[in-house]
Amino acid sequence: MLGAGFRERYLDVLASIYLYNEHRGYTSLDRVLEAVRQRCPDDLEFQREIEKHRADEHTHYVMFRRWFERQGRMPLQVDRGVGHIDRFIQWVFRCTIEELDTADIVATPQQFERLCRVIMLTEQRGYAQVEIILKNKLIMSDPVMKKIFEIVHRDEPDHFLPYQRWLERQGRATARWNERAADWCIHKVLMLAKLPALFLDAGRPRMQQWPDEDVAAFAH
Repeated sequence: MLGAGFRERYLDVLASIYLYNEHRGYTSLDRVLEAVRQRCPDDLEFQREIEKHRADEHTHYVMFRRWFERQGRMPLQVDRGVGHIDRFIQWVFRCTIEELDTADIVATPQQFERLCRVIMLTEQRGYAQVEIILKNKLIMSDPVMKKIFEIVHRDEPDHFLPYQRWLERQGRATARWNERAADWCIHKVLMLAKLPALFLDAGRPRMQQWPDEDVAAFAH
């Protein structure tokens, strides 16, 4: 039987990774929403769906923050290396999220479609991963964590379906084989390399400030 120390460390690492990704999600969606308002000014439903996506990501971030607050400790210090969307954007656009040229994405249909596919695939991957987590007895043994992931699972379809439906309405591919391959490779790197390395890094420092209070919190 796994000891309490293993369980605590596992949940600590998992929650730190999710907190990063949820924060990265809602802050990055501000850029996406800006692009959609320019590219699709008359598609108010699509805009509202992305606004909801952003609001959900923020709510999820807050839930993970409160989990840590209940534990009486800060999250582990991580960086964009644990971010699925960070790695995907880097692979597709050859730049960081901050370096994305919104004007170019808006002006180039292929670029905008590519961005929609990246978000859709990332969120589909997130949904599949949460379904696995909900079957994990170690994680489900924490009642608060169990509730958090049940809420995330409920919200997740609304995070990929808007982009999928938009692509379908335009008659565009919802995913290309090389994008699916990239998504698969990124997921495997995170699960088989980044997560175990973080788990085994006993000297990993903790964050000093919450990222919603300090924009440089993940820059250390």
